[in-house]
Amino acid sequence: MNTFRTTALMAVMIVLFALIGQALGGTGGMLLAFLIAVGMNGVSYWYSSSIVLRMYGAEEVSRAEAPELHDLVDRLRRRADLPMPKVCIIPQDQPNAFATGRNPDNAVVAVTKGIMDVLDRDELEGVIAHELAHIKNRDMLTSTVAATLAGAITMLSRFALFFGGRDNNFLVSLLMMILAPMAAMLIQSAISRSREYAADREGAEIAKNPLGLASARRSMERAAAHRPMPANQTTSHMFIVNPLQRRPEWHQAALLHPPAHGGAHRPPRRNGRSRPVNP
Repeated sequence: MNTFRTTALMAVMIVLFALIGQALGGTGGMLLAFLIAVGMNGVSYWYSSSIVLRMYGAEEVSRAEAPELHDLVDRLRRRADLPMPKVCIIPQDQPNAFATGRNPDNAVVAVTKGIMDVLDRDELEGVIAHELAHIKNRDMLTSTVAATLAGAITMLSRFALFFGGRDNNFLVSLLMMILAPMAAMLIQSAISRSREYAADREGAEIAKNPLGLASARRSMERAAAHRPMPANQTTSHMFIVNPLQRRPEWHQAALLHPPAHGGAHRPPRRNGRSRPVNP
């Protein structure tokens, strides 16, 4: 269902790009905006791992340095039939995690120091399984395609703002310049949320315990609200929970990650906790 939704949303984005492109920039402007967006997002896609890991000071750890974490990742990636990803630790107290890499053979799973101090073993297993599901589903590629189309639409609107649109009706052109980037952002957010729900479902199958991830999300979002991490706005969507300060409820519709207090993520918390996993 989530795959169908992602495909449908991507088709809507392509149609929107074609319509806005013809109206505001014509074939030439549309092609120019698309090529610029491809170039920018292509570089980001290819070098995403090194860029984002350096940005957050993540350090790769060996099995000798973090045996329990490595064993956990190794066991879950075997269930998911994936190559062993690199394992990195981010020196931050906020519990959080993300996966990156242009394909499964170049994947990285990064967790903060805080996640291993706060979450118990079942919760951490749920988080790692969720990130491995992103790698298995090649969600980095899906996100890059969506970002490329959204970026091209935004670029077309800016071209039209400075050079004028092809539509002779000024009011129509103005509305397109304002509304098109907003529509593209909402569609991009919907695609990201769809991939998040898919990773939740597949991650639960990999971990064989859907309650672990649900419990982990609540714990991490509570911590994020009180201990915001110094994250870049452009990369905050990569984390399993928003690392920035909690946003008001009216902003939830535009969030790239589904909220933990939503229906599917509210199973009852289990009594008893196994000890946290430390490197």
